[in-house]
Amino acid sequence: MDRKMSRMDSTTEAAALDASLRSAVDRKDVPGVVALVTDRERVLYQGAFGVADVASGRPLTPDALFRIASMTKPITSVALMQLIEQGRLTLDDPAENHLPELAGMKVIEDFDAATGNYRLRPPASKPTVRHFLAHTSGLAYPFTSEIWRDLKPRAGEVHPFGGPLLFDPGTRWHYSTSTDVVGRLVEAVSGEKLEDYFRTHIFLPLEMSDTSYNVPDTKGPRLVAQQQRAGARMDGDIELQDPQFGLTIARPIGGGGLASTADDYGRFVRMLLNGGALEGARVLKAETVASMGQNHIGAVSVPALKSALPRSADFTFIADGRDKWGLGFLITADQVPGKRSPGSLSWGGINNTFFWVDPVSGIAGVIMMQYLPFADASALAVYDTFERGAYRIAAER
Repeated sequence: MDRKMSRMDSTTEAAALDASLRSAVDRKDVPGVVALVTDRERVLYQGAFGVADVASGRPLTPDALFRIASMTKPITSVALMQLIEQGRLTLDDPAENHLPELAGMKVIEDFDAATGNYRLRPPASKPTVRHFLAHTSGLAYPFTSEIWRDLKPRAGEVHPFGGPLLFDPGTRWHYSTSTDVVGRLVEAVSGEKLEDYFRTHIFLPLEMSDTSYNVPDTKGPRLVAQQQRAGARMDGDIELQDPQFGLTIARPIGGGGLASTADDYGRFVRMLLNGGALEGARVLKAETVASMGQNHIGAVSVPALKSALPRSADFTFIADGRDKWGLGFLITADQVPGKRSPGSLSWGGINNTFFWVDPVSGIAGVIMMQYLPFADASALAVYDTFERGAYRIAAER
């Protein structure tokens, strides 16, 4: 089943994109998808296809709520940049100046996977606020690092935000819990809980009324079920996860957890396209947005990471060794015909939600699915189809 909501003056290319996305659902490549294209002024396209729950067959609608996981990270980054604009901290502050629990973090000198033995040493320099925004802090995730996956801390050791550092801050890029630190910095500097801060300073001004960590009971029926491919390697048919997540998040973190809609996230990316403002509400200065989209990792490059756990496939969507990272975003290096421009900003969430912002072409896209593994080949194929369709729709304007 599908329900489509395209621009009022529906175009040939919009109809073609409808057909492509509907076909992907009909082939059972993905259970369901909601997609949105916007320029700086308005939504150009929105479509919803498939089901929100593979067990019940509940149809997916344009206002469906998705757990957007790491698409929370750019919102958290915007929040911290608001505080930096106010002069309450700087990018080059040692982060421990604001979060004392970060003091004394150590780097893994060596790790023996066979025995589990490891040695730690002090870092060559203290991780700064910039390092955490740019994922060059030395932190990781268990699904992005075999060392983090396998290392068992010794009795009495406490490693904030997940584990010892993999490397000296600033020397490498590695996808990580760094934005959890950014979220704690927002709370520590502002004195507000993360969800309260987001609501007051981002969601209300941008009229993102359907974005929150904790989903109200009245909106529960709109929440898409958590799903995954069957089997230990997550390579089978798509089924429900067991157990399902509830409507509430016990401890909101900066790195993930928000629920949102394609329309709400479309307003967020349209704000970025407009240099920090949307429909008269300004949440960031234009120069701040521009800075967030610049390379903040220097000569370091973003590698296409290998996954260490089945819940994610390899990060093949990264241009290995060529892409860069800003303050909260992947920065596209290559021009691929029919797709986003170099300098575009993007990222995704582990349930296969994705977005990009193309300041050069003046358009942005949001596509939401809800199943594991992350970067599933079928999900990436649908993402590619959607992006190419988005630029054809934009060309018809």
